[in-house]
Amino acid sequence: MRLASAFWNLLFLYASLLLLIVSARKTTIGFKNAYNIKKFHDHQDHDQSHDHHMISPELNVFFTPNDFQIGKTMPVYFPEKNLSSSPKLLTKEEADSIPFSLSQLQYLLDYFSFPKNSPQAQAMEYTLRQCELGPTKGEARFCATSLESMLDFALDFFGSNTRIKVLTTTHLKDKNTLFQNYTISEKPREVLTPRMIGCHTMPYPYLVFYCHGQLQSGENKVFEISLAGENGERVESTAVCHMDTSHWDRNHVSFRVLGIEPGSSP
Repeated sequence: MRLASAFWNLLFLYASLLLLIVSARKTTIGFKNAYNIKKFHDHQDHDQSHDHHMISPELNVFFTPNDFQIGKTMPVYFPEKNLSSSPKLLTKEEADSIPFSLSQLQYLLDYFSFPKNSPQAQAMEYTLRQCELGPTKGEARFCATSLESMLDFALDFFGSNTRIKVLTTTHLKDKNTLFQNYTISEKPREVLTPRMIGCHTMPYPYLVFYCHGQLQSGENKVFEISLAGENGERVESTAVCHMDTSHWDRNHVSFRVLGIEPGSSP
């Protein structure tokens, strides 16, 4: 059966905004990795509350439905992006020539000339461990080390004859502030899609995307959101809302920030 032409399957290159939406019946979380995912896990052992002024600026990326409306002002952290210092994007041929396995970590540290206990080594180990974790129930996941491998995963997930649309967060003016108040300037626009894949950049010597998606349709809702910064910045952001978090790790930092439990309402 072909989908109606109004529907797209979506591939997201996560760039900036994380959004948490909580329904009356079950918790729903959408997230967009704006910076090193490892930082979220570094905060999981610290109790947090739903107070934007009491938490680390880098964790001002989770919100509830009360925040998700036109005219709402909230503090949001957008990380600095320096293309000159960003990891290199390898071709599939280049990426396939380098082992990508936790069992080869020592070889990889020698290959990239990183000391065993250095921050770079810890980040590499973290990424390799995350990439070797099995998927949760009803999920597909894959770590793409090149755009070609990402596309292969997307086509396998959606089907080779599927229309795919790529969305990401875009700064319409030069960004010069990492953390400030943003106001939702227009009504959030829902993007109709049966299924989607989210791809997060991971800390690694070259560009690695952690991609995952729910196998069943209707597991996520997607919104495009227009934000206006207090310094005049304008951001067009894409938010992905996961409609059921009852199976999530209860120690996930989003629950600690908001003071809620998996599958619950605030």
